Amino acid sequence: MRGRADSWVLDTSALFCLKGAEPGADGVERILRRHGGEDRVFVSFISMMEFYYVVHREMGEAEARRACLRLKQLPIHVMESDEELGLAAARFKSLGRLSVADAWVAATAERIGAVLVHKDPEFNSLACHVRLQPLPFGPG
Repeated sequence: MRGRADSWVLDTSALFCLKGAEPGADGVERILRRHGGEDRVFVSFISMMEFYYVVHREMGEAEARRACLRLKQLPIHVMESDEELGLAAARFKSLGRLSVADAWVAATAERIGAVLVHKDPEFNSLACHVRLQPLPFGPG
């Protein structure tokens, strides 16, 4: 799976962008429409966890479960953890001020050779390591 120049990793911020129909959601939808059915759109396991806990905290367990079920219906593949990915995430975490979750997401994009789609300015420090596609920053 390494080196796929035509694949994408959606950061948690891209998932919330899509859920909230925020500016940039059309770009995420376009990626899903064009490439989702071709095993080319991924999310990190940690993004699924982040998505669930944020929705749970803000809207309760029932809505968190519904939101995650809707995510699972999208043409995305979840990249699970393994030792090599964990070491890559640790390397990214050591480079700067990334959150632990963002380090896992960046490691996922690096492993696949994918473009990282995000709204987090913290990823900008990784531009020499991972290809980035920023979405418009700010609330919808």
